Amino acid sequence: MMPTSHYLQCAGYEIHTTQWGPVDAPVVIAWHGLARTGRDMDELAQHLSGRYRVVCPDTLGRGLSQWSSKPDEEYCLAFYARIAADLFEQLKIERAHWVGTSMGGAIGTVCASGLFQPALKARIQSLTLNDNAPELAPEALTRIRAYAGSPPSFATVQELEAFFRQVYKPYGWLSDAQWRRLTETSTRRLPDGRVTPHYDPAMVRQFIAHTNDYLIWDHYDALDLPVLCLRGADSDLVLPHTTAAMLQRGPGLRGQTRVVEIAGCGHAPALNVPDQLTLVSDFINAHA
Repeated sequence: MMPTSHYLQCAGYEIHTTQWGPVDAPVVIAWHGLARTGRDMDELAQHLSGRYRVVCPDTLGRGLSQWSSKPDEEYCLAFYARIAADLFEQLKIERAHWVGTSMGGAIGTVCASGLFQPALKARIQSLTLNDNAPELAPEALTRIRAYAGSPPSFATVQELEAFFRQVYKPYGWLSDAQWRRLTETSTRRLPDGRVTPHYDPAMVRQFIAHTNDYLIWDHYDALDLPVLCLRGADSDLVLPHTTAAMLQRGPGLRGQTRVVEIAGCGHAPALNVPDQLTLVSDFINAHA
């Protein structure tokens, strides 16, 4: 099944989504990571599209979505939750499962908690966190901020692909075709003709203007839904002591949280191979 492309007005901005599956099927929201786009979710969306309608947004400032005019105010989890709430309304989504990689998982957590957008709390049925947790390692955040805040430019797309292959090596195995698609769906050309990753570099203002934006234990503790946390076994962002704490508080106290380590991956598993796809789909199906 091929996806369709849609543009919505959310929180005053044009937000792009790629959508898969029947429009009248149960919904899965698949939200990408910090410096990425919704097209990272292609394999997962295709895998789920026989049974679900899968909506893959480009976050504000990423991919084909509009860039923020107020970076310090709007590149933050609270504003992303506002965009998500409008997306639910625009698409008339009553209930949905949420799968989020890295930042996408944090957005899902603050949406499902209801602390920012109360109307969303009852509308999210399950939450899959792909190498994301309520607390992230500061050293890894510094590393991510460094490369994301100053994206390099290259003369050719092939050079940019080589850069992506190095930076995103922790994703695990990708085929050559998948690396090429990852590159082509996250490339923009600069006025001088060079190519660079397709996002607004100002989105890293989130780490400056909202210093503790990813310290969200209060949101995690407010969750009342099944949670699946996929931790890259070599991840330097989500540490084992954090996932252990997740099992001892919030939904973990009620046996609603499950943690699975993904061998051969760091930050973050690409959700593109059968074992990973099956983990996610089995979890969603169990709570459909």
